[in-house]
Amino acid sequence: MKYEPHSYQKYAIEYLKSHPVSALFLDCGLGKTSITLSAVNELLFDSFEVRKVLVIGPVRVAKFSWPDEIKKWDHLSELRYSLAVGTEEQRIVALNAAADIYIINRENIQWLVEKSDIPFDFDMLVIDELSSFKNHQTKRFRSLMKVRPKVKRIVGLTGTPSSNGLMDLFAEFKILDMGARLGRFIGQYRNKYFKPDKMNGQVVYSYKPLPNAEQDIYEKISDITVSMKANEYLKMPELVVSDYEAQLSDKEKNHYDEMKKNLVLEIAEGEITASNAASLSNKLCQMSNGAIYDDKQNIIEIHSRKLDALEDIIESMNGKPLLVAYWYKHDFERIAERLESLHIPFSKLDTDTSISKWNKGEIPVALIHPASAGHGLNLQSGGSILVWFSLTWSLELYQQTNARLYRQGQKNTVVIQHIIAKGTIDEQILKALQRKDKTQSDLIDAVKADLGGFLK
Repeated sequence: MKYEPHSYQKYAIEYLKSHPVSALFLDCGLGKTSITLSAVNELLFDSFEVRKVLVIGPVRVAKFSWPDEIKKWDHLSELRYSLAVGTEEQRIVALNAAADIYIINRENIQWLVEKSDIPFDFDMLVIDELSSFKNHQTKRFRSLMKVRPKVKRIVGLTGTPSSNGLMDLFAEFKILDMGARLGRFIGQYRNKYFKPDKMNGQVVYSYKPLPNAEQDIYEKISDITVSMKANEYLKMPELVVSDYEAQLSDKEKNHYDEMKKNLVLEIAEGEITASNAASLSNKLCQMSNGAIYDDKQNIIEIHSRKLDALEDIIESMNGKPLLVAYWYKHDFERIAERLESLHIPFSKLDTDTSISKWNKGEIPVALIHPASAGHGLNLQSGGSILVWFSLTWSLELYQQTNARLYRQGQKNTVVIQHIIAKGTIDEQILKALQRKDKTQSDLIDAVKADLGGFLK
């Protein structure tokens, strides 16, 4: 297929070529893979500035998205790629093959750097989903930092750069510029831009930005960062976001409140305890969904209000395909049991076959876990309605899962609906997602692309 880039894509290609270190914050659907490959192609064969490129991405993105884009466009036909995923033996063969671009999943970075015995002689590095490296303490981050000085060109791609707030940016930009803009050490970054927020004695649990910190951070990174929002450059489908409130009974709400207050819930089926705040949050999330694991990992059903709400939503769809996001294993099991009782065909979207069936319109109700759907799946052909049975604290997973349907090529109005158990932690999660989105939107706006002469 002939590649005819939009004006914003031409701008981004030139930006990557002219910036040896660059971050592209591109919304889903803007073609970040084709943009990057086009720039790489010219750097390899026109200006001869690079000779060997390593692409790191989520496993599904590595296996499918990058190879598919290379095969799709005529101007990339000369690019030789090697896919280093699978068993260790398969990865070694792939990394020793003659190619221009080597593609590996992020889980194997530590293996590549520390265990493979393969020389790290790549002169360009592309990190697809830069947000995967937002934690400076992970093994993948530390391994990549060991070889970062060997790489003369690097590109970081993501649509969710600060899904948990500005603290995420430290590690992401240290990978890119080795600490030139936001500092080499997390302690320096915290002291310069943040102050302690929630504390217990000398233990700091969270930080909040100092006055003007956001603007200062944006200015520091603006010379290597460009951002674009899909709704500014593409004709996006209409989006409708709504909440469906599920009302707990007095008895069910009392159980929830008892757990919240005492960190212990004693009911006929068993005892449930929470050892700390994180455990309590997890238990309350489960209870808001309708079931919980007791101390012996047995599933105890608390209520069926969300299942009833989901049943009402399905009935109101009048046969339209529905995508349902769940979080806990018992969420899936209970949803599946309810759908079976209603004789409604459904499938979990966790294989290439099930995804293909969904996109062909063969699955009335599809169940999806955000952690497996976050990146690289195009699901817009199969439907346009997503119901969040279980919410997630992760803005990145939330936005990326929504973007499986809300993207270019979607022909119908997209409906995102949250089933909220009233008076529960669901309400706090939704507010937290909205707050985080505000911070992320501010960042993206601050480093927004100015196409200038590229606009037609």
